[in-house]
Amino acid sequence: MRSRLVAGNWKMHGSLAANQRLLDGLKSGLKASDGAQYTVCVPYPYLSQAQSCLSGTPIAWGAQNLSEHAQGAFTGEVSGAMLRDFGCRHVLVGHSERRALYGETDKQVAAKFQAAQGAGLIPILCVGESLQERESGVTEIVVGRQLAAVLDSSGVGALVNAVIAYEPVWAIGTGRTATPQQAQAVHAFIRGVVGRQDAKLAAGLSILYGGSVKAGNAKELFAMPDIDGGLIGGAALVVEDFVAICDAARSA
Repeated sequence: MRSRLVAGNWKMHGSLAANQRLLDGLKSGLKASDGAQYTVCVPYPYLSQAQSCLSGTPIAWGAQNLSEHAQGAFTGEVSGAMLRDFGCRHVLVGHSERRALYGETDKQVAAKFQAAQGAGLIPILCVGESLQERESGVTEIVVGRQLAAVLDSSGVGALVNAVIAYEPVWAIGTGRTATPQQAQAVHAFIRGVVGRQDAKLAAGLSILYGGSVKAGNAKELFAMPDIDGGLIGGAALVVEDFVAICDAARSA
């Protein structure tokens, strides 16, 4: 049975006081379960707070990005080893905002994936297409290219210790959501790409959906056969919404 995961991406939101209220609420609302795992990817300055607050709970924590370099003269960058110092389990790699706003290339994302695993972190590899690409009918070409960069660099076996998140760029923060059928089709495509290299690994690979997942649509999305949880943006900042989404994943 594939592991279900709900990952909250706080993006550039938070303060010490607001974070404390949110984390305390999550600790009260999320209990240990065989049905799902939970993680929150917080801004770098709040990793210490997350570690202090969540240690010993069923909720893991992680970061939203990392450098592809282990150390050196890279002002403003953060290495995987630094993230591990704060007890991080997961790190987002190749989020669409990093690709679109900061010019991260497929090659750079693949290097960050390797760096994450080299530091003992579980990368959540983000892939997805823009609205123009979807309307042009090249979704599978784009997602396939993004996957291939990592598979060619690290090998399919590296996915044993990784998670993939499909995030249609046109559905992030726009209020638009891929229908469960649209999301399922791409998830099945991703599993098929991996399965052509290793069918057993593909069958056990966790693939998350990320694109305006809310409490109201999570259950229907998570009921799809190849959707194993969610990468949650705005709803991850609201205790009741994030807990409800986790409940939907646990009961799917």
